Amino acid sequence: MKNILCFGDSNTWGYEPLVAGRYPVDVRWTGVLQRLLGVGFRVVEEGLNGRTNVTNEASRPIRSGLDVLPVLLESHRPLDLVVIMLGTNDLKHGFGLSAEQIADGARRVCRSVVDCEYLAEAPPQILLISPTHVASVPEDQRDVFLGAMEKSRELAGHYRAIADDLGANFLDASKIVVTTDLDGVHWDATQHSAFGEALARVVKQLVSAE
Repeated sequence: MKNILCFGDSNTWGYEPLVAGRYPVDVRWTGVLQRLLGVGFRVVEEGLNGRTNVTNEASRPIRSGLDVLPVLLESHRPLDLVVIMLGTNDLKHGFGLSAEQIADGARRVCRSVVDCEYLAEAPPQILLISPTHVASVPEDQRDVFLGAMEKSRELAGHYRAIADDLGANFLDASKIVVTTDLDGVHWDATQHSAFGEALARVVKQLVSAE
């Protein structure tokens, strides 16, 4: 059995735009991934709305991925692959982060996997995914994501360089999912399906089922 930890934000959690609900497990890309990989794999879904790489909002504590990932690594070990897809929430204007600073946060999250003492005897592979681009957001969110459209398009280059430097695998989610104007950030059901299918092909190349 191969264990795959999928660590991300609301698009990993399965947030359904417009209705502010959650897609059923079989609709979420993690559920699609599990179905396509089959019984030789266990997909562990660890998504959270508002999760960032390393920054916490005063009104939403414990949203930093770096704060919680080490605990999850210990909890879900042994692991064969850790999939990390964060960065969209770091684009919020209030954080004042550049694309390069956001990517440095992603580096720190990946390093927490590399440096995890509980995984030292059998370290998992890492798949770092740069998030999809921010599209046109609703008027009541435009101040929150001011400048995010432009910065989101810079992330892939930085993330790829980090993956290369760490010896990790890389995937650009924007090459698979083009975010719509439903709310500018979250995916529809069709996009979840497409991403799950694409990721299944990648995972099968990285990890062989036993």
